[in-house]
Amino acid sequence: MGRYRPPQPVGSKYITAEGHKRLTDEHDYLWKKKRPEVTRILSAAAAEGDRSENAEYIYRKKELREIDARVRFLRKRLDDMVVVDRIPKNSDKVYFGAWVTIENESGEEVTYRVVGPDEFDPKLGYISMDSPMGKALLGKSLDDEFSITLETKDGHKKHLYIINEIRYHPEKE
Repeated sequence: MGRYRPPQPVGSKYITAEGHKRLTDEHDYLWKKKRPEVTRILSAAAAEGDRSENAEYIYRKKELREIDARVRFLRKRLDDMVVVDRIPKNSDKVYFGAWVTIENESGEEVTYRVVGPDEFDPKLGYISMDSPMGKALLGKSLDDEFSITLETKDGHKKHLYIINEIRYHPEKE
């Protein structure tokens, strides 16, 4: 059996200003700093002679391919992105970029920020607007109840939530 995997569907094209800056900074670092450094080391390794047994040459060649692939991806993705840097007129509903505090059936609260698929980060509580939770949250208002059915090892389980807070600015610490 081959290693073919069908391409993943392209996610939403929305991104926050912070996420756009992060991806732009990554692109600039790879293109202006990392790639020239790897190219210099690769040239030095190539000058050492027999390339077929030169581990440094083989490794740097692979690293250069990975950098080029990521740079190509970032260029294409950044060109198509729509930067959302404004608060919606109706800030009583959950839209892209909102921080939303929800409560589950057990009374536990958790806060998520609805962001684009290129910037989700579970450690920061950033969830993609394309995820089941993100899709369920979009368009909801304060005190709205909603449910999500998730697949677990025991089958499908329905989880109920209520929205306790919606805001469009990070909490001040």
